[in-house]
Amino acid sequence: MTGQPKLLAVVEFLTHNRLRAVYEALGYQVHSEFAVRKAIAWLRKNRPDVVVADFYFQPDFRDRLSNLESLLAAVQSMPEVKVLVYYDPLHQVALDKVRQRFHIDEALPVPVQDEAVRELLGGWREWTTA
Repeated sequence: MTGQPKLLAVVEFLTHNRLRAVYEALGYQVHSEFAVRKAIAWLRKNRPDVVVADFYFQPDFRDRLSNLESLLAAVQSMPEVKVLVYYDPLHQVALDKVRQRFHIDEALPVPVQDEAVRELLGGWREWTTA
């Protein structure tokens, strides 16, 4: 791949919207969605290099553990797409269960540290432009 890598940011916790500047500084072309449903619709027409999403667990979900299963299912057909998830350490057990069923390349605990994001996505950027 050559050119500017694409990153889909699924921002359901608005505090992570500040990370857009970090992504752009690393050279990513960023598209943000604020709902998983809209992110899935965008994925049907576009293929990013990286998907970054917030993970949350709600025990009252009837047929799933988290907000991300539908999104991760859509990404499954794109094995070259890297997936980064931000999660609350209190929800580690739920995240582990989701990871048994769906591929997640990396998960970072909140509060997300900019330097950890820079290091991880910087390495992925080198991979996507190689």
